[in-house]
Amino acid sequence: MKAIKEKYSLAMRWCHWVNFPILTIMIWSGMLIYWASDTYSITLFGHTYLKFFPNWFYSALNIPQRLSEGMAFHFLFMWFFAINGVVYVLYTLVSGEWRELAPKRNSFKEAWQVLLHDLHIRKIAPPQKKYNAAQRIAYTAIIIMGFGSLITGLAIYKPVQFNNLTWLCGGYHAARIEHFVLTIGYVLFFIIHVVQVIIAGWQNFQSVITGFEVVDNSPKRIIKPAVSDEK
Repeated sequence: MKAIKEKYSLAMRWCHWVNFPILTIMIWSGMLIYWASDTYSITLFGHTYLKFFPNWFYSALNIPQRLSEGMAFHFLFMWFFAINGVVYVLYTLVSGEWRELAPKRNSFKEAWQVLLHDLHIRKIAPPQKKYNAAQRIAYTAIIIMGFGSLITGLAIYKPVQFNNLTWLCGGYHAARIEHFVLTIGYVLFFIIHVVQVIIAGWQNFQSVITGFEVVDNSPKRIIKPAVSDEK
């Protein structure tokens, strides 16, 4: 017998779907700002082997000469990003949802088993409740990254007024590098997250929108092997 079961709360779904366009705008506007000081590359002995964003990339996306626009969007939406993150963390703490999200002692070991199962190397997936071990680690890490982006962003935005944060980050240039690395981390998380959603299937994606999923509560039939009467 099939039944409808609540899987994700309204608050979780609200914060999830609000954060997606906000973070997208933050990354896009950050690219407009980064164009004005494109300093990061892999250079050895005076020879540049790799630039993170070549000129054709900027031209294809029409990024050049949009510094003021990027700063305006970035500094506006950073407040929505911060507020949404604080609301989500407070909700998980008050509701007790953090128990489902926080990694456990065996989470890293089980996360490796989850990865092997997703790669079809391991046939049986490790047991899980609402989230598996890999999801616990990833979702906890993304929360920590959010706070890291907020701290490093403030250190870059107002390095004199927030000199303590700037010092905590290791200085202005270190804070800028850390902010850049965190942004790359978000992009990688986006890609992996979308792939995982596709693998999980439509029903899982639908539950993140509606908050409910259809479960089969029918008792499983156990087929016993036939016993031969021959002696």
